[in-house]
Amino acid sequence: MEYEIIRVADRPEIKEQAAQWFHQKWGIPLEAYLESMEDCLAKKSIVPQWYIAFENERIIGGLGVIENDFHDRKDLAPNVCAVYTEEDKRGNGIAGALLNYVCTDMKKKGIDTLYLITDHTSFYERYGWEFLCMVQEDGEAGTTRMYIHRPY
Repeated sequence: MEYEIIRVADRPEIKEQAAQWFHQKWGIPLEAYLESMEDCLAKKSIVPQWYIAFENERIIGGLGVIENDFHDRKDLAPNVCAVYTEEDKRGNGIAGALLNYVCTDMKKKGIDTLYLITDHTSFYERYGWEFLCMVQEDGEAGTTRMYIHRPY
């Protein structure tokens, strides 16, 4: 399978397509993605960043890096968010490649510790992430798992 990982910051023309794709996958308002990607393109700070896996101009996976992914531990930042691989492409290592790419890219930018929240219990460990703690989700009664990726 041939695909490439692209930073939205390097290809501003894909912003609308990427924002629409994330919106469809996660149900977060389209405007929120567009605003975050505009901040990314403005290059005012390292975070936020957005990454897309493209196969023949089709988005097959993606993720972002934001300050906080809707939880109460504002001190655990930045957060990898919105990790998603199209169902017909799962099991091909795309999410792992995206995770490795983002960790390497953020380290080059001076951020070597990243966090993410998830309800998965074994997926992220395959890619060097470690369970850190449980966190309270914003606006919900539930808790979720917080993972950390530290430098080697």
